[in-house]
Amino acid sequence: MDFPPEISVFLLSLTAPFILYTINHVSILQDPQVILAIGITVLTTLFLLANLSVKSRKSTDPLFYVFAVFSFTSVVGITNALQQDGFIRGFMDFYISKVEPYLSSAHCIMMSYWDGVVHYGLLLIMIHRLTAGKSFRGMALVWAGSMIASQIVFIPGIVVGKYGKKILPAFWRNAAFLVLPIWAAAKLFNRPRELPIIPADKVEVEQKKALFSRPADLLLTLGLLGTIIFTAFRGFVILECSLDSCFSYIYQYEPYMKDSVGFPKVMMLVSMFYVLPLLTACVYGLYTPGCTWMLDWTLFLAGAVAQTQWTHLGASVHSRTSFTYRIPRDEWRLVVTMNLLYAAVPVLLAVRCYLDQAFFMKNVPQEQASNGKKKS
Repeated sequence: MDFPPEISVFLLSLTAPFILYTINHVSILQDPQVILAIGITVLTTLFLLANLSVKSRKSTDPLFYVFAVFSFTSVVGITNALQQDGFIRGFMDFYISKVEPYLSSAHCIMMSYWDGVVHYGLLLIMIHRLTAGKSFRGMALVWAGSMIASQIVFIPGIVVGKYGKKILPAFWRNAAFLVLPIWAAAKLFNRPRELPIIPADKVEVEQKKALFSRPADLLLTLGLLGTIIFTAFRGFVILECSLDSCFSYIYQYEPYMKDSVGFPKVMMLVSMFYVLPLLTACVYGLYTPGCTWMLDWTLFLAGAVAQTQWTHLGASVHSRTSFTYRIPRDEWRLVVTMNLLYAAVPVLLAVRCYLDQAFFMKNVPQEQASNGKKKS
């Protein structure tokens, strides 16, 4: 019986816990170099089996194979998170102790939850839509932003943090988990945007409105400016700025930023040097009509910020983080609120751009505006 491709990928991904359990209980498989070889073999086999599920099709989008591979690793992620938090046992013991010890850190546990729930759900939906010939580009941009942000913090964080002296061969496979989403993102950005047909006169009316005539955009702009300031401030804090406000913040509000695991430091630097310019560009995009790129980059940015904030905030309160580095009880409500608002602004911006795209359409020539409708 031939299963639909999405069902085949789902069933293949569910083999991950059985493979982990086998490795954990068969001593001959517990050499770090053997683990690396098993990982490569499993992913190659997964690729071939995924290919069999679509062999009857004339052509298959190469992104299908990327999504299939990451569906498998997402189940590995949720298995790790559930074991580290004590819900299951017997799957990751050897792997954590001898292969990738950093996966037991609070940051990686929260990252694993995101992989196993958000990424996994997105991947299965995208595979379904891809094989059904439906649009999946917007959803894929959210996934790509989230995945790239996850790996760009995860990989350098391991190297610069306390786990840098415990790097084993299996670590290097993580390079593929960064390269593949970057490649997928490049493919997605190069594909035509899926724009609605909007009457040209409506586009003209919307683009003539000043920022103060668009209350929602004004509020989003103010939110973005606040997010930019907060991003820059935390960047200065992590760079050990000598200002009293920076010193007070890291000790009284977010001491997790001093944790020796390295992940929070890398995240703040990534936010300062990559997220901050994108936030600034979005302020420009809300002010200037015709910035069609906003429709793509806001989705990418929303995925990236949501993932990093979930991981950072979750690790700040997780029991695996030393009590000294957790959010102080007296400031818990304030810090959590600020971090949630920080994540909410890019998400709300992406929703706004998706629901009403007229302002971001390319500038409409006057002669086209009088013709009624224009397809962008």
